[in-house]
Amino acid sequence: MADTVLQPIIDAIFEPDTSTWQYIVSDPATKEAVIIDSVLNYNPATNTISNTNAESLLALISDRGYKIVAILETHAHADHLTAARYLQQTLLRRGNPFAPICIGELITSVQRTFAAKYRVDPHEYDGVFDRLLSEASTISIGKITCRVLHLPGHTPDHLGYQVGSNVFVGDSLFQPDVGSARCDFPGGDARALFHSITDKLYSLPDDYHIYVGHDYPPGGPDGRTEPRAFATVAEQRRANKHVRDGVEEDQFIAWRKERDSSLAEPRLIHQSLQFNIRGGRLPEASEHGHRFFQVPLKISDDVWNWGFAPQG
Repeated sequence: MADTVLQPIIDAIFEPDTSTWQYIVSDPATKEAVIIDSVLNYNPATNTISNTNAESLLALISDRGYKIVAILETHAHADHLTAARYLQQTLLRRGNPFAPICIGELITSVQRTFAAKYRVDPHEYDGVFDRLLSEASTISIGKITCRVLHLPGHTPDHLGYQVGSNVFVGDSLFQPDVGSARCDFPGGDARALFHSITDKLYSLPDDYHIYVGHDYPPGGPDGRTEPRAFATVAEQRRANKHVRDGVEEDQFIAWRKERDSSLAEPRLIHQSLQFNIRGGRLPEASEHGHRFFQVPLKISDDVWNWGFAPQG
């Protein structure tokens, strides 16, 4: 079946600090291309943003002669800062036509949720994405059509992008030996994730490629050590450690909830969410010229009662 579908060229670029797979997907006939889930470097020790990874993507785009027609996000990431805005503006300055930044239409509810948590004013996130996509949306990449899939579960706004016989699934599904994404963020839903995987992704032909948003090779004496960008639908259905043929819905939900309750929060969650709900724009500068991320302070009851309790 895959033979009858126009196929893109896929450049898969792994960003090792956040274990993120980034993709440039292009039409070989026209050299039109899209960028999926790009990374902007962030050093939490020094609170600095840098563009090393983004510039490597731009160098590849230049070397291949690609014309970027859209910059796609699968969802508001909680583990890395998006390079979408940096790439868009830099490409414009270098002569590429305007490439809209696109994300799922339910991003607006995600923005409101986290803006309230981090005290981000609405004018910093309203309208920062150029195009909001739904299940019915399509994107033209030259002569190839990119079809949008709504894949809620990890987050409510989560999308996948089907291009030819390939689908780019973000954090919905990982490699078979890694499993599936957590569902404990606000708006996450293990039942929705199960159906996104089994009803949509696993209904694709067996030879279609599922490209993941991250990879965490399990290592060990018998484990894989090198990151892998995709597995086939057949491989996932046969061997995914969390969601494979024969796993029942309630079984997955119970396991996912138990597993999620034991997970630590992502290392860059607070910085990533505040940056990404702004569409990759910087926080506004204060009157002193400084830009800030809000980071929650966590104090145990023992410490509070021992040294910081109010007096009298």
